Amino acid sequence: MVTSDQRRRQLAREKYARQQQRREENRRKAKRRNTVIAAGLAVVLAAGGAVYASVALTDGPDKGKDNAAGDTPTTAAPTPSQSEAASPEPKLTVDKTATYAMSLKTNEGDVTITMDAAKTPRTVNSFAHLADKKYFDGTKCHRLTTQGIFVLQCGDPKGDGTGGPGYTIPDENLGALGKAGADGSVTFPAGTVAMANTGQPGTGGSQFFLVYKDTKLPPTYTPFGTIDAAGLKAVQDVAAAGVEGGATDGAPKKAVTIEKATVAKK
Repeated sequence: MVTSDQRRRQLAREKYARQQQRREENRRKAKRRNTVIAAGLAVVLAAGGAVYASVALTDGPDKGKDNAAGDTPTTAAPTPSQSEAASPEPKLTVDKTATYAMSLKTNEGDVTITMDAAKTPRTVNSFAHLADKKYFDGTKCHRLTTQGIFVLQCGDPKGDGTGGPGYTIPDENLGALGKAGADGSVTFPAGTVAMANTGQPGTGGSQFFLVYKDTKLPPTYTPFGTIDAAGLKAVQDVAAAGVEGGATDGAPKKAVTIEKATVAKK
């Protein structure tokens, strides 16, 4: 004869087992989703025997964790976080005929980025809006790549490659770096600042990457700024220290935090 107390315990155990099963199913689904995203976003470019990974300069890759493929790092494309609440792109308020400066005060040195609103008005407008809201203050530059592509990626408030502002902005100025070569890539010169995206058109958010050494990539990342000499040296010093654990793609060994970001008309 089963007592009421035994029955309650049995029901509690069954409920717990169902909860655990649901958690495990959700975990497996999330893992499969991230695997599919990583595979779909990786862009491989063959050029003279060299392999370039798509700068999944995550604007949120969801989670754009980078995996190694043989000796070549695979850079997953940035994906806006699916957990961010949707919000509209900010109203265009910048002067579309003006030049703006975005100043990043970091623990590794100050970086000033010159932005031309005539060429990338909606990108500049978004950065002005986010900086005014202190969106970047206290955020980490979560990703450094030292092989194949040479960039430091920043702009994620979560610091793990999954964060975004809840809206996306269109691609701009994609022809600025010239026509793609036979390998489908163009050269992003050292000092270039460009938007991260998911690998799909019009998916930029808040994440961006600082190019510290000439890098070949598809012309699908909005180039919107140029780093000043002192800022470029600061980024190069971070790159020289390498990636945590001796990897070629991951968190920089010299942790970089944007302490304050401001955007002003020059």
